Amino acid sequence: MTRVILAAFSLLFVATAFAGVPPPRDLDARAGFDQHIGAKVPMDAPLVDADGDAASLATVAQGKPLLLAFGYYRCPNLCDLTLHAMAAAVTRMPLRAGEDYRVAFVSIAADETAADASEARDMLERMAPRAQPKHWLWATARPLAVDQLTRSVGFRYFRDPRDGQYVHPAGIVVVSPDGRVAQYFFGVDYDARALRLALVDASKGQLGSVIDRLVLLCCGYDPSTGRYSLLISRLMIALGCAFLAAMAVGGLWLRRRTP
Repeated sequence: MTRVILAAFSLLFVATAFAGVPPPRDLDARAGFDQHIGAKVPMDAPLVDADGDAASLATVAQGKPLLLAFGYYRCPNLCDLTLHAMAAAVTRMPLRAGEDYRVAFVSIAADETAADASEARDMLERMAPRAQPKHWLWATARPLAVDQLTRSVGFRYFRDPRDGQYVHPAGIVVVSPDGRVAQYFFGVDYDARALRLALVDASKGQLGSVIDRLVLLCCGYDPSTGRYSLLISRLMIALGCAFLAAMAVGGLWLRRRTP
């Protein structure tokens, strides 16, 4: 496991300890993220939104990149941190949630209802209105739909019978417009610049500027950290091409100046 994932689990250990229940011994084996880059997400899996209406990731995404997170609304540990971290990153990005991309939070708890989703939505709307939580999908679902979605993205969790709480990892899954897993961001602190690049990359040219595409050309996504890092080989190629182009332009200019 990476340091980021371990940090996220450390938070879970601390939170569980404060609740008076030690973490299960087999926590790492039963809860975590298995990266399924390129896997197809069942976008048509039936969901129920915060208003009690039928929904799905497909109807929400509508061909846009999607930020997808799992958890549950009554979670006393990581979920609140995850939601606030998502809101903070969304607020800092120049891309517009609900227009340039979509955001969805799906409950893994079978006993949660649209009322729980609505309460969480209203809470985040009061605390982080600039993140536009009212335009996010706040969903609940039957166990079969939850199982299909979580398995597709490698999200492993379980319900601890000792206290009835769900043990799960924290993170965001970036889903491409065609419904495939594009990237992962682990933990409860998301770099807005990296998240923006991930959405631009997932959009396949639909989002972002020329500068964004140049940055993506010279940077590579590191799935172990959820960050973009500079790729020296790509940078050297880009600089070499720029140098050759400059030489060609300079030679043409000199030729035209020569009597």
